[in-house]
Amino acid sequence: MLKEAMFYEHKNNSIQCYLCPHNCLVTANNYGKCAVRLNKNNKLNTVNYGEITAIAIDPIEKKPLYHFMPGHNILSVGSYGCNFSCLFCQNYQLAKQQPASRFIEPQKLAEICNQQHNNIGLAFTYNEPTVCYEYVYSTVKIIKRDFPHLKVVLVSNGFINLEPLQNLLPYIDAMNIDLKAFNNEFMKDVCGGKLEPVLKSIELANKYCHVEITTLLVNGLNDSLVEIEKIAKFLKNINIDIPLHLTRYFPNYKLNIPATDLNVLINSKQTALKYLNYVYIGNVANINNSTYCPKCGELIIERDLYNCKIHSGVVCKNCSNKLAIYF
Repeated sequence: MLKEAMFYEHKNNSIQCYLCPHNCLVTANNYGKCAVRLNKNNKLNTVNYGEITAIAIDPIEKKPLYHFMPGHNILSVGSYGCNFSCLFCQNYQLAKQQPASRFIEPQKLAEICNQQHNNIGLAFTYNEPTVCYEYVYSTVKIIKRDFPHLKVVLVSNGFINLEPLQNLLPYIDAMNIDLKAFNNEFMKDVCGGKLEPVLKSIELANKYCHVEITTLLVNGLNDSLVEIEKIAKFLKNINIDIPLHLTRYFPNYKLNIPATDLNVLINSKQTALKYLNYVYIGNVANINNSTYCPKCGELIIERDLYNCKIHSGVVCKNCSNKLAIYF
């Protein structure tokens, strides 16, 4: 559905979009880099408003969120479009194509979410939700007004300007933000973005909601221990309890580099744990991703892929240490 966008202004004979740091100058009848914001009839329009391409009940651990409502399911929805151009994109059918979709009004989606059994809320995921900003914003306001018991989750690349992000964050309970790398060259050449805006988004989001970080480690490009150390130090300076998910890359889309070596992931985890309390390895079967008390080592949450067994609450039953887990 075509709907007028937020965060733009007219500039000469074009329109400047201020949703994300690309700040695209969009000429008449053309799109911004996200391919979903269109200059038409002298207005900036979003073309994917309410166009849902995927909807499913997922374990919240799949987002991944390990420290937010563990063991619960969440209704997960996605549309299409993205403001990055990652060469390894795992969801390129949604990010870079326009698959079949069905229109769902924000009010209707909120009601569907509330009607689901064993569901804690709504997660915007699969494609980049910030390029669906107007729809996400409308929906989350309705959820928090009509169904305040429901949780709202955003799975995002964090590449959004601070004003729209700050406008949205009061309605968000948790975010998983993809920190693709800690070097500008990778962000520019491999992802088509910039590093600094993502770092600012992480800092801002941490002030409003629960935050977890995912970094996909790609052989030879962003997997050096020096870079992992930089990521961990940056996160520690914000909040030592931010969970970091170091995820295994597999060849996909336009990138055919071999899959990440398991030892690289293990060594990266050990490096990050020097600075952070909680670090996990993703996209690897039969690996220990349980949560332990950072003070005494007591088993807190036992995980087997997306299944989990909870042994303690918000306080470690062994040493009484307060844990950064939201039940």
